[in-house]
Amino acid sequence: MSRCLASSQALQKSVLSPKKSLTAVAPLWVSRSQSQTRHSSHSPLGNPPATQRKKVTINTLRALHQKDEPITMITAHDFPSAHVADHAGMDMILVGDSLAMVALGMQDTSEVVLEEMILHCRSVSRATNAAFTIGDLPMGSYEIAPEQALESAIRVVKEGRVQGVKLEGGVEFAPTIEKIVRAGIPVLGHVGLTPQRQHSIGGFRVQGKTTSGAVKVLEDALAVQAAGCFAVVLEAVPAEVAALVTKKLKIPTIGIGAGNDCSGQVLVQVDMSGNFPPGRFLPKFVKQYGNVWAESMKAIEAYKSEVKTRQYPAPAHTYPMPPAELSEFEKMIEARQV
Repeated sequence: MSRCLASSQALQKSVLSPKKSLTAVAPLWVSRSQSQTRHSSHSPLGNPPATQRKKVTINTLRALHQKDEPITMITAHDFPSAHVADHAGMDMILVGDSLAMVALGMQDTSEVVLEEMILHCRSVSRATNAAFTIGDLPMGSYEIAPEQALESAIRVVKEGRVQGVKLEGGVEFAPTIEKIVRAGIPVLGHVGLTPQRQHSIGGFRVQGKTTSGAVKVLEDALAVQAAGCFAVVLEAVPAEVAALVTKKLKIPTIGIGAGNDCSGQVLVQVDMSGNFPPGRFLPKFVKQYGNVWAESMKAIEAYKSEVKTRQYPAPAHTYPMPPAELSEFEKMIEARQV
């Protein structure tokens, strides 16, 4: 208390003294404040991006489409993956139901439930300052009736803090999409290969390889556009078909395994960054841009080795104690042992 009082009196005296200006006091106050900042591990947000971006909106995406500038989208399932995606400048971040496998270790997307999706959406939204964020509606949360879908979409936006939702399906889900859009919630459509319905379409197979199949993809895309979708994902569709569908639509197409003529592209972040062990199956359309698994393994193995050999922590990683205080502490311990 005496030290705090003395510091306060000294500061007050310096402020009131005509020989001392406020500019002379301010740096001292600022430096003290900064030096007293503490974090358990690291600050949640870390440093802001070097270049601050404006928030991406529906109008931003439409402008990119009109300029024929490809829209970039990537998945994220938690705070760290969303944080790096937003810093990297992604236009859109999708909290995809693929997190069932890549984040929760499930067999397929049909296992994940709405409450889990909302939790992950909330985590992603905390890290996303600029990108337009979309939350997937999982299987079982929108198929029963348009009213059920609207209720789920409201929860994802309101509780998950995202800007829109994505749902799979074409013509048959047009009324559902209309219901959600009328409520003021942006909807990203998804046609072609729809993983939530893998069992009804014979597994993870390319869609639209026949004339009738291509017509179905086009009809579904036109239906979700008419229903009010601001964009539509085309998954696992021949590049030629995706190009023709893209030309027929007025809204952007986001391709994943659908060639280079779509209005934009999306990949699962875990896949494209290489955050998986060697030997894991990757779809043909995935390009691996990094090897996060190898880098993480290298770092963790080095940490394990240094702990086992007592190289870590080194003096640089420890907190010193004043010698006098240490000596007094040692004496106290010795006295207690006697």
